[in-house]
Amino acid sequence: MTKADIVAKISDKLGMEKGDVQATVETFMSEVKNSLEGGDNVYLRGFGSFIVKKRAEKTGRNISKNTTIKIPAHNIPAFKPAKVFVEGVKTKVKVK
Repeated sequence: MTKADIVAKISDKLGMEKGDVQATVETFMSEVKNSLEGGDNVYLRGFGSFIVKKRAEKTGRNISKNTTIKIPAHNIPAFKPAKVFVEGVKTKVKVK
């Protein structure tokens, strides 16, 4: 499912113009991004949490030059689904 699909479904369900729905979805994503970039987590009850995770410094390898490199500690965005979300997927999606 793409962003356009989400906009179309919300527009159909709520009877709103697609342009208004798209602006709302874009603003939502922008606010989540801005919060994470500011170091704040975003908690959506019953859905999940967008969080900032810290990755520790580690040693990696440059395969083409056969050398070791240090990868510095850094933060990454992550999503942690709510228990209700996880249980819904477990029970409704068949294992392939």
